[in-house]
Amino acid sequence: MPQKDNHKIQQNQAFQRILDAAARYFIMVFVVLLLFGIILLISGKDPIQSYKDILTSTFGSQYGFSEVLVIMTPMLITALAVALPTRIGLINVGGEGQLYMGACFATWGALTFDTLPAWVLLPLLIFLGMIGGGLWAFIPGYLKSLGLVNETITTLLLNSVAPSIVAFFVFGFWHSPMDTNKTPIFVDAARLPTFFNSRIDLSFFIALILLAIFWYLVKYTKWGLEMRAIGGNPQAAKRNGLPINKYWVIVMCFGGAIAGLAGAAQVSGYYGVLLVNFSRGLGFMGFLISWLSFGDPIGILVTSFVVSIIITGGNMLQLTSGIPYAVINILLAFTLFVVLARPTFFKRIKI
Repeated sequence: MPQKDNHKIQQNQAFQRILDAAARYFIMVFVVLLLFGIILLISGKDPIQSYKDILTSTFGSQYGFSEVLVIMTPMLITALAVALPTRIGLINVGGEGQLYMGACFATWGALTFDTLPAWVLLPLLIFLGMIGGGLWAFIPGYLKSLGLVNETITTLLLNSVAPSIVAFFVFGFWHSPMDTNKTPIFVDAARLPTFFNSRIDLSFFIALILLAIFWYLVKYTKWGLEMRAIGGNPQAAKRNGLPINKYWVIVMCFGGAIAGLAGAAQVSGYYGVLLVNFSRGLGFMGFLISWLSFGDPIGILVTSFVVSIIITGGNMLQLTSGIPYAVINILLAFTLFVVLARPTFFKRIKI
């Protein structure tokens, strides 16, 4: 067969795969919205008007859309912190704790080196945040490499320890003279720059760069190939000479460092101060997004964007329709169930 015909066939197959994927996602969104509409009807609310309010509050103005991106940024980063260890078969449930430790280390840097210029201080804060998250993730990674305990258990348990450590430092040493549950406001040199006359800060672009690096790493590098080999069959990878214990520790630390970067960005950008219990469950949302998207880079971007629309629109529904925020959690739960049921669901409907 001529090479030109082969190339055309490959193009047609690729286009068909895109259409199939688009159809699957469209059906999933439709099912989720249908289920959520039923809940709204049971609650005595108009689902059509509620969906209009969500779209108006998120896409109806520049401010609304920018707030979606602001909410999306930390969840996208923490989703990457989960997706990277997943490639070698590790389940990192500790993004929340790693985010807190990254914020803690970055806050120490912001309060200690507040006389440095911004071009020195900001990279230092980002580096300290990554160190804090990486060190916190080293504990479960190292215990996993020793065969002592599963990383899922340790990362989950450490989530409750990190906020207590942050609270210890805030209440004991760093608190503001006017308020004991937060630190003094960071100096301007320790604040991430914002763009487009909005609250979108530098961390948004850092998140996109990290996403591109993650995609290139897992798809085109030898390291990505070895990670997939370890994740697919650790014993076979070990027999072929791959240092799986070393990979477990290093990749877990990198995942923690990414989550720590998200924590540093929150205190240096979104808040400009370290608050006790500042996270709002960002690490857990990152875990949810990573699993909803099956660790796919494009899926992480799309899913984090959709979840941000739901969260931002949910805040508006509380004001416009009097809908309790718990209903938004139900919508997120429906989304998770439908996505997790995707293989069986689409097999039955032949898509």
